[in-house]
This record gives sequence, structure tokens and C-alpha cells, in this order.
Amino acid sequence: MATSDDPVGVAKSLWVRSHKESVNSLYTPFVISLACGNLKMDTFRHYIAQDVHFLKCFAQAYKLAEECSDDDAAAKVSINKLRQSVVQELEMHGSFCREWGFDVSKETPPNFATKNYTDFLLATAAGKIDAIENILNPFEKSKYTICAMVPCMRLYAFIGKSLQSIVDNNGDCHPYKKWIDSYSCEAFQEAALQIENLLDRLSVTLTGEELDIMQKLYHQAMKLEMEFFLAQPVDQKTVVPLSKEHHRVTIFSDFDLTCTLVDSCTVLADIAMATSPSPGQLHPESQITQMPLTKLTNTWEALVKQYAEEYEHLMETMLVNHKVEKFYYEGLREALELLSTFEKKANLRVTESEILKGLNLEDIKHAGERLVLQDGCMDFFQGVTKHPNLNANIHVVSYCWCGDLIRSAFESGGIHNMQLHANEFIYEGLLSTGKIMKRVESPVDKLQVLNNVLKEHDQCDQTSMTIYIGDSIGDLLCLVEADIGIVIGSSSSLRKIGGHFGVTFIPLWFGLVMKQREHVEGTGFSWNRRSGIVYTVSSWVEIHSMILGC
Repeated sequence: MATSDDPVGVAKSLWVRSHKESVNSLYTPFVISLACGNLKMDTFRHYIAQDVHFLKCFAQAYKLAEECSDDDAAAKVSINKLRQSVVQELEMHGSFCREWGFDVSKETPPNFATKNYTDFLLATAAGKIDAIENILNPFEKSKYTICAMVPCMRLYAFIGKSLQSIVDNNGDCHPYKKWIDSYSCEAFQEAALQIENLLDRLSVTLTGEELDIMQKLYHQAMKLEMEFFLAQPVDQKTVVPLSKEHHRVTIFSDFDLTCTLVDSCTVLADIAMATSPSPGQLHPESQITQMPLTKLTNTWEALVKQYAEEYEHLMETMLVNHKVEKFYYEGLREALELLSTFEKKANLRVTESEILKGLNLEDIKHAGERLVLQDGCMDFFQGVTKHPNLNANIHVVSYCWCGDLIRSAFESGGIHNMQLHANEFIYEGLLSTGKIMKRVESPVDKLQVLNNVLKEHDQCDQTSMTIYIGDSIGDLLCLVEADIGIVIGSSSSLRKIGGHFGVTFIPLWFGLVMKQREHVEGTGFSWNRRSGIVYTVSSWVEIHSMILGC
């Protein structure tokens, strides 16, 4: 949690911590359908009616906050300006109502999600919620009220800007352009920044306990905002969540740097160095012994250096031919076959070096349990396994030298039913011999695993959706072979090689909006393998939102 003197600012810190809720809101059926322009008008009318109820409460909360800020003239002026901006929003909504010829705010009562947020906001303004029920100081009521209102402003500004990119590509024919323009315009963006600046200023003298209250209020407001968008009755087929249309899903995922923050090779090398025998330490003759630390360190550094140098040269070789305009699968396959040969030679050097000799299985499992995964990764896999209406097969496909490390990482999160395709250490007792059962060493090996699974599934059920999630060049063949290929992170080499052979990288949210726009009533959503399109995400939260929903 940011402190009151954090140079980033309390408002910015709270927004970053609410990444999951902001992404979930963007991936709701309502926002996706609104963005693509095919949201039914009845649904939009209902939303406007709910938002009118919401905004009237917002104006009332601003008024209460203004009344409580008499001792802070600058805050009083800022709050008054913000209240006037809400009045302008209500006037804009009124213009929509006049176009339709009726008062939707009277004909449509507030739904449960609208009422939950308005009740929360007014209770905060009155100091009558659990976190602040004993606070009677008017100024404190004012700052907590502002904190409960900031998420709404920032989220609408965020959604407005996101939707504006769609409108820019669609020109003036977007049916909801007027609404989108109002929330993406500089005036609204400035209003969102203004209330955040006000929150930062009001937070300067707060104690740690008071900042914790701020965090709880902000997070609760974000959750209620997300539920507000989820509650809009979208009476049409939507591309999200995927699990609604596809009850059978086969999910493939890479492990290193897709699921993890660090490469498993580094983790295993660290275990070897941490447990390497000290000089003069004796072992029974029958025991497999590890390499001394100095030799181990030098050997590992030499292997890493050689790998990096040869990899750089290989990238140049893969790009020697001219860049193609259209997706060229055969050329991509040939280039990645070169990478496959390279990876197998590198693995051979590792086993011959014996740096992995003598590692204890218990140390490996313990490291797996402590392995830090990407934010939202474990939540996603837990959600997939527990989803009541989703029959999902999970396959982890990895170059990792030691499958036990991966199994331990997932089992620590309660995931026991995923199918692992990786290399395995060969042990004598609990100690590794330094040799590896080589099962998945290259991009071609990964593709073979995927094709074998798909062949088996196609014989049983041709309706299953296939999704592959990866982060590196080694995943490219699988990414384009799956129905939906998703890249997490921003590997420049992946984009360079993929782009060279005509692979198109599209942000997932934008791609879903385009897919929703293509939809014709009465038909399903088509996803084509080997289309050359790969979707990109910044985090697992986006993948979770797309497949499982909020």
C-alpha cells in the first residue's frame, strides 16, 4: 500500500492495485458489445436509466462532501466543480432520453447493482459503514467520500479512452459515438485527474490506519463498479465469456516466463549452487556428489554465455530471408526447426557438464512450492478447474529440465489434475544423476505434443476449443496452430520472428471487439487455426476475463 508521502500518489497506487477489476469491467459482455457497436438499443436504454440513478446519487454525495469541507476552501471549490461536471453528465443523458421520447429514469427502477453502489456511496458520505462508523469529524467524512467516488471517475475515463480507439477506426458510423466521445474527451479525462489530485492532497496527513481504510473503500467501489457493468442485461450472443459458448476447452500453457517470473533453468542452477559442497566436505563413496561451488559457478556462467552468443547468431540466420507480407507457415516452421536443433544441442551441453548432478528431489520440490508465479496465473488455473459449467483439459508444455519443479508449483496451489509434458530428471534415490529424460526440448517437440492431444480429442469431440498460452519464440508454432493463441508479456524477439513470417499480433481486447462485430445473429463465433493471428495480453487477468468471465 502506498504511504501518504508516496511520490506516485495514493490515487495512482490504488488504481494500479485495482487492475483486476478495471480489466474485468472492460471484458464484460456489455462493454464489448458497446465497443463493437452492435449492442441492442434496449440494453443501452436500460443502462442509461441505471446511470441516471447512479449520477443523481453521485451529485448528492458531492454535495455532502462539499458541506463537510468548510474548513478547506480549496477542497470545497474543487468538489463544487466536480459536482457541476456530474450535472453536465445528467444533461447529456437527458438528451438521450429526449431522443427516445420518454423518461427512462422513472420507467426503470434501479437494479440491485445500481442500488448496491448508491447505498454504499451515501453510507460512506454519512459515515455509516463498518470501516468508518465511529468517525464524526466532517472533514474525514469528506475525504472518505471522495475516495469512494474516485474509482468511478477513473474507470469511466479508462473505458472511454479504450472505446475511443474503436471509434477512431470506425468513423462517425458508430451508433454510440456520442456516449463514447463524452467519456474519452479531454474534459472528462481532466475531471478524473482533478478528483484524483484532490484525493492525493486530502491524503497527505493520513495515518497508516486511515490509508488502509482508503484502500478498502476504493477496492469496494471498484468491485461495485464492475458489478454495475456486469448487471446490464445483454440479451444477445456475446464472445465473452468464452466458457458460456464453449463448454469443452483444451488449454495448453508454457511454463517458464509464461506462468513464472523467472526461468526454471535459473532456479535449478540456484539450487545447485546453494547446496554445492564446501571445500573439504566428505561424502560416502556410494553417494552421488555435486560439483564444487567454484567449478559449478564457472561452468554455469560459461554455458549461459555460449547459449546467449549462439542464440543471437541464430536469430540473424532466421531473419536472413526477406520479410513476407502474408502469413507464411512453412517458412516459420523451417526457421523454428533451426531453433529446435539449437535447443537440443544446448541441452546436451548441460547434461554433459554434470551441473545438475546431485540435486536433491526434496530441495527441488521445496523450490517449486516457493516459486513466484505471474499475477493472476494460479487464480486462472484454479478458476478453470472449479468452473461448474466448463469441461477443461489443462496441458502444461515446457522445456523445463525438471518436471518435478512444475508439479510442485501447481500442487502448492491445489492444482493436481493438469497434464504435464516436460523433461524429467533421472534419480538414484532422491538425488539426480545429472541425466535428463528428454521429452520436450524444442518448438517442434511442443507442436508434436499439441497435435497428438488434438488428434486424440478430435476423435472424441470436435466441438472443443483449443487455447495455447505462451511468451516466447519457442511457442510460435503452437500459438498459430491453436484456435486461439495468446502471448503474455512483450518479447521483442517473438514479435520480430513472428512478424517476419507474417504473424499478426493483436491486443486481445481489441480482437474480441472485432470478433463481436463480425457476429451475425443466429451463428456462432468462428476461430480459425493457422490464420496467422496471435492475441497479446499484459497479464493473466485478461485471459481469466476472456475465458471465465468476471
